[in-house]
Amino acid sequence: MRSVLLLSLLLSLAAISSPGQTAPSASPIDMMMNYTVTPNVVYSVANNYECKLDVYTRNPRGTVAPTVIIIHGGGWVGGSKEERVLEILPYLDMGFHAINVEYRMARVSPPPAAVEDCRQALRWLYEHAKQYGFDTTRIIVTGGSAGGHLALMTGMVDAAAGFDASKEWDDALPTMKVAAIVNWFGITDVNELLTGPNRQSYAVNWLGSLPEREKVAARVSPLSYVRAGLPPVLTIHGDNDQLVPYSQAVHLHKALTAAGVTNRLVTIPGGRHGGFTRDQMVSAYAAIREFLDQAGIHPANR
Repeated sequence: MRSVLLLSLLLSLAAISSPGQTAPSASPIDMMMNYTVTPNVVYSVANNYECKLDVYTRNPRGTVAPTVIIIHGGGWVGGSKEERVLEILPYLDMGFHAINVEYRMARVSPPPAAVEDCRQALRWLYEHAKQYGFDTTRIIVTGGSAGGHLALMTGMVDAAAGFDASKEWDDALPTMKVAAIVNWFGITDVNELLTGPNRQSYAVNWLGSLPEREKVAARVSPLSYVRAGLPPVLTIHGDNDQLVPYSQAVHLHKALTAAGVTNRLVTIPGGRHGGFTRDQMVSAYAAIREFLDQAGIHPANR
């Protein structure tokens, strides 16, 4: 069953191959034989909710490779890891392991639960690195929309931010870091979406009637954590996005640049909230490959 699922996913890969390619670098059959799927691993239990992730690993088991964490979007109120599974395919084609993560949404727990869960998923990766072959020096975290926001938070915060479960994490594991963040039109300033012309119902629903919700919103906003020493950040955003203002990507880019953080903003002209054309997606993934090459994360660089 797992092999059939992976084969059906891999058959879609040609649509997002890099420029100059009319087909994936490896055939779907070859890739199916080279990967194992371990679905619905419980990585955390909170509020009586089992947080699960799916693991895609290269064969043989334990092969050391860079790893991408995929975080789904949906405004923190909807979506699922299964809906975003095709986003794994370009990374499998490049030779990565992949982890597809779900987390507590608004109907289960208010913020900062989603951020805590994604940090817990990163902890799970570190804890199981030897078992699965995750190269902890080459971890990428990515997602779109709310998933982009959570990817940024996962990669930008540290234990001092207070989202990690306990102080014991620092004693049991090395400092949890990621090597790069690929942010697809993620929210960078949550407060901007609560009131005024950029108000969005999904953000209002996520925060609900929390006491001091503006303080909570600032605490879960990536812009609050910009500082020197962060991992490289690639942001891809359409300049006609109706759900997450393009200006949020611009502000993040400017703040990261001012802090001396390696980063790049890829603007999709006329692009809305995803739904980009095939050519735009090909260009975006070409930028991702270049970004990973420059950061020394691509498997070919080891």
